[in-house]
Amino acid sequence: KIIAPINDNGHVTYLPLNDLEAWEKELAKGDVCACIIEAIQGVGGCNMVSPEFAQGLQAACKKYGTYLICDEIQCGYGRTGKFFAHQWLGIKPDLITVAKGIGCGFPMGGVLISPEFKPVYGQLGTTFGGNHLACTAALAVLDVFEQENVVENAHVVGEYLIEQLKELQKRNSHILEVRGRGLMVGVVLDIPHKEVRSKLIHEQHCFTGCAGTNILRILPPLVLTKENVDDFIARLETVLKEL
Repeated sequence: KIIAPINDNGHVTYLPLNDLEAWEKELAKGDVCACIIEAIQGVGGCNMVSPEFAQGLQAACKKYGTYLICDEIQCGYGRTGKFFAHQWLGIKPDLITVAKGIGCGFPMGGVLISPEFKPVYGQLGTTFGGNHLACTAALAVLDVFEQENVVENAHVVGEYLIEQLKELQKRNSHILEVRGRGLMVGVVLDIPHKEVRSKLIHEQHCFTGCAGTNILRILPPLVLTKENVDDFIARLETVLKEL
């Protein structure tokens, strides 16, 4: 089993989301290098950071000399209807991690660093950093985003998806909560997601993600249409009626 150093082996403190008091208490100790948040948690179940918490945390980080890092690997690159999910929160992080959507299928990752960090020659060495093919793919992705209004589509169709899921919630008691933004949505169920996902994939040919034991994670392509949404809602409703 691989254990990443920043997890079990690192000096990391895990704190409850949106509990600003707990984060400020930890920062006040004066030994915190950085805080890492996802504007919308991915594997965590599409839990959303509140603007009040994000802005309060940014202020606390500045007060105690701690860097604020936003993990945009899953929620970034247009997924939530803005290019970066933290843009919904009114904050400006010191570092932003990106991957997944940056290459749209081509493996690539990167870190955006605030100008406040002064680079030093020879500070960082990397074997494959700046790979020409990867960078060409990333530039092509940005071209398509701009030419086809991909981020705006994620915003408009994402709002429609959430709206239709909430309408379905009124008709089906298995849905306890619909949360998320854009095309990054979590559907909390009163039953385990296992059988729901199994029926969706094998009988309805719809692939969904999951979190915990009872949350469906819906992260469709950013080019999703409202017609695709209607089709998915009908298939999901069919499955939920059978359970």
